[in-house]
Amino acid sequence: MPMYEYLCQDCGHPFEILQRMGEGADGLACPKCGEKRVEKQFSTFAASGNSTSTSAGFSAGAGCGGGSGFS
Repeated sequence: MPMYEYLCQDCGHPFEILQRMGEGADGLACPKCGEKRVEKQFSTFAASGNSTSTSAGFSAGAGCGGGSGFS
């Protein structure tokens, strides 16, 4: 199940919830104040860049047995 981010329209509290794809905010309430007026937020989870860079600063081949210096 994917994680979705919501924002309470009353107190502004952001929160995350595991939901099935396509489900809306029906039946959800803010965990901080209990308000049921919540809005789904857009998540930014993808990164763009050139194809030679690697994610999170790890170099290619730095995994298990890749000479990363960890044993």
